[in-house]
Amino acid sequence: MAVFGCGECGARLTAAVSEVALPAHAALRGGHDLLPPLLEPGSYAVDPRPYGPPWQQWEDLGAERAAERGLFAPLWGISDGPTGTVVLAPGDVGGVVLVPQWCGEGCLGVGGADRPNLACAECGLPVGSRIDDCGQWQAVRLDPRAVRRLPGAPSEPAPAGWEEITGEDRALPPVEPRGWWSDRWQAATGAALAHVAAASGGRPVAVVDPQAAPYLERALAALLPGGEPERRLALAGPGLGVPDAELLLVPLHPQSGEVWAPPGGGGEAVLVPLAAEVWAWLVSPGERSRLPVVGGLPEGVERDDPLPLRPVWVFEPSRQVFREVLAWMPAVREPWLRAVFDRAWRSPWMA
Repeated sequence: MAVFGCGECGARLTAAVSEVALPAHAALRGGHDLLPPLLEPGSYAVDPRPYGPPWQQWEDLGAERAAERGLFAPLWGISDGPTGTVVLAPGDVGGVVLVPQWCGEGCLGVGGADRPNLACAECGLPVGSRIDDCGQWQAVRLDPRAVRRLPGAPSEPAPAGWEEITGEDRALPPVEPRGWWSDRWQAATGAALAHVAAASGGRPVAVVDPQAAPYLERALAALLPGGEPERRLALAGPGLGVPDAELLLVPLHPQSGEVWAPPGGGGEAVLVPLAAEVWAWLVSPGERSRLPVVGGLPEGVERDDPLPLRPVWVFEPSRQVFREVLAWMPAVREPWLRAVFDRAWRSPWMA
């Protein structure tokens, strides 16, 4: 575990927190909703990509300088800030003060994009930003240049096993209680879709699992050429074995960021990572109401009280996350994949 303190005076700024992987939905922004914290209490993630000011446009930064930063296709509002930002849930941060004049012009909260808006309460050093404006996941981002790890933190617990993180109790439903498609589902499938596109070689891909097809095949049909599928995408992971397919949709460990791999290797199949909680739902889909039903329900019959949640629009992977993930892949410089990247912006398959 880790405890972070002020890089100037050493004052403690956080609780003891355990490291996790930065989730795919961290890249999802927009809308007018007030979103929950990005990370669970007691955890932190390190963002390997630049974050914070100064912000630049692709045309001003230039393709060569962007490539030096690890970015290979144009995105809007490119950060030229530091890499390694420490991301935490706001409740795990203390010993700081919010500086109102540094909070920018938010809508319903604090954006924190213009400059650090949190200062060490002991010495006044700007140490990071609080973010809680509408359309942004609530988080605190500590500047790695202004903080340091303090000694004496408890030992890091061992990561949970694959069986634990992909169990039915960890599965995330695709529909939220309010009746909307889950933002986390749209982000996770958008990220997975980027990996599928990169591994497709520009050839048609068929989703062979009926439980995964409704969430991916419409987008794949819009992005990749039509015709007879030349590659197949199938679910694989703990308890499923290794199907005969060129692309395997496998769970991504939420703590370590490790991609599940078949024991002994998966041959020549390409592993496509998918958030573990989304993968867990796909391999054991169905209603999970906590209300008891005496005797259970017949096969194919759904509960009518309460009614199962059904959004009124077709599921769409996040185009924003798709482009974000693909833009950081060197392969996107290949003309055919760059065309897929550009097509995603114009395609009607995603909002």
